[in-house]
Amino acid sequence: MINMRTDYLDSLTNTDFDRSEAQQFRGKCRTGEHSGPTTGFCMKFVQANLVILPKSYAYDFLLFCQRNPKPCPLLEVTEQGSYTPSILAPSADLRTDLPKYNILQSGTITDQVPNISEYWSEDLVSFLLGCSFSFEEALLSAKIPVRQIEENKNVPMYATSIPCRDSGVFRNSKLVVSMRPIPVEMVNDAINVTARFPTVHGSPVQIGKPEEIGIEDINKVDYGESVTINEGEIPIFWACGVTPMKAIIDANLPFAITHAPGHMFITDKLNSELNIFSI
Repeated sequence: MINMRTDYLDSLTNTDFDRSEAQQFRGKCRTGEHSGPTTGFCMKFVQANLVILPKSYAYDFLLFCQRNPKPCPLLEVTEQGSYTPSILAPSADLRTDLPKYNILQSGTITDQVPNISEYWSEDLVSFLLGCSFSFEEALLSAKIPVRQIEENKNVPMYATSIPCRDSGVFRNSKLVVSMRPIPVEMVNDAINVTARFPTVHGSPVQIGKPEEIGIEDINKVDYGESVTINEGEIPIFWACGVTPMKAIIDANLPFAITHAPGHMFITDKLNSELNIFSI
């Protein structure tokens, strides 16, 4: 396997594997056959968050990603006006190949749509960011349960009190986290497994004490769906790619597009290529 410590860019252009599963899934999104969350689907492939902005805000957002790499691990930026992610999935169309998109206008989600072709313009720049769904394959391989997959739900996500670092128009925003309940005896394993994937959020940001990051009621989610936390399990929190959507809302931008929380872009790249300990 590829060692991402030295060959990350080479790994992103590797084509020596069958990509048809990811391509077929994107086709189902394009036709509307699949319109729900993507957790549990195409488990071996990297999933990505999507942010689309007018060029005038692209530099500020690029800097926001650089200053906040935990919630915004940058995988690819397209050319202005291009809807083709030439590194992650060169046959894909970012206007049609996600299950659901949010349309944001003046700090408000004004619509959720399955296709953004009518909103597209040559002024737009697309950012693809790592998603924690990509390390769930490794968790399951280590026999660590992933509750939202078991319960066929969207992952629970929460706004926190953890500040993001400011950049240009993106100011005074807070981190969003995803949560997975983990059996106490498996917590160290979950930390070690996810730490191998820094480009898809990596290790947790908080373990077992939601009140310390401003989450008052674990059963009241801000995005996604609540899941069961069994006796002997504790909630583990990872940085989440909904953070930039919240930052865009907080910045009151006149226009932007993001994925709907939990409804990711399936790339052609393998999760194993993002494992920094692969050899």
